[in-house]
Amino acid sequence: MHQDQGSIRVGVGGWTFEPWRANFYPAGLPHHRELEYASRHLTAIEINGTYYSTQKPETFAKWRAETPEGFVFAVKASRFVTNRRVLGGGGPAIEHFVGSGIARLGPKLGPLLWQFMPTKRFEPEDFAAFLALLPQEVEGVPLRHVMEVRHASFMASEYLALARRFRVATVFSDTDEYPSFADITGDFVYARLQRSQANIATGYAPSALDAVADCARVWAAGSEPLVAPRVEAAQANAAPRDVFMFFISGAKERAPAAAQALIERLR
Repeated sequence: MHQDQGSIRVGVGGWTFEPWRANFYPAGLPHHRELEYASRHLTAIEINGTYYSTQKPETFAKWRAETPEGFVFAVKASRFVTNRRVLGGGGPAIEHFVGSGIARLGPKLGPLLWQFMPTKRFEPEDFAAFLALLPQEVEGVPLRHVMEVRHASFMASEYLALARRFRVATVFSDTDEYPSFADITGDFVYARLQRSQANIATGYAPSALDAVADCARVWAAGSEPLVAPRVEAAQANAAPRDVFMFFISGAKERAPAAAQALIERLR
């Protein structure tokens, strides 16, 4: 990492996926050692199991112990918070999720990802009430929040202003399936890259990976890549910022190879 840019961490979603046992994990590797292996070849992992069910504090502590210093977990927040009609009424569910033991990850706790259904529209007052509920720390561990909004109604200056007021980031989803915009709303960038192809060993062509690496460097330096789609014009250069990039969906079997190829380009 250059001194005038933030850290860039690259990874995939989860670490348990059957096809990876044929093209990423060494033959015969015990399944209980897959996180240990993945965390030494990637620099971050997005935990998705927390979206579906509550994990135990001991589980988070175990994950922390199995991974090297400097590794980071992004944690997808509970669906029982985000999949509701009135978000502002989710206070108890937020407290339950945040208090479930994520603090056991300590310095390895990265952003909390709040993913909303594609049918969830932007309702300014309710979304503001939801953002006001998000805590800034838990058990002394600072929390960073990122919104994955997947309805076109969020592609509005009113949403961007609201997110910036509460200092939460917004996911850049590189996909044609959902609205894709890279406007900066927080002090870090979170990208979910979803265009990997099964017929390319690294998921993305070399030129595409070069372009992704360039974008990561520009974001980390505090600027904005001109090629990224956005709702508003790019903002003036800011302070260096951390960047999180996850290869998700698409041809998922290629995700680890894509992540490793990007990490190599960023060295």
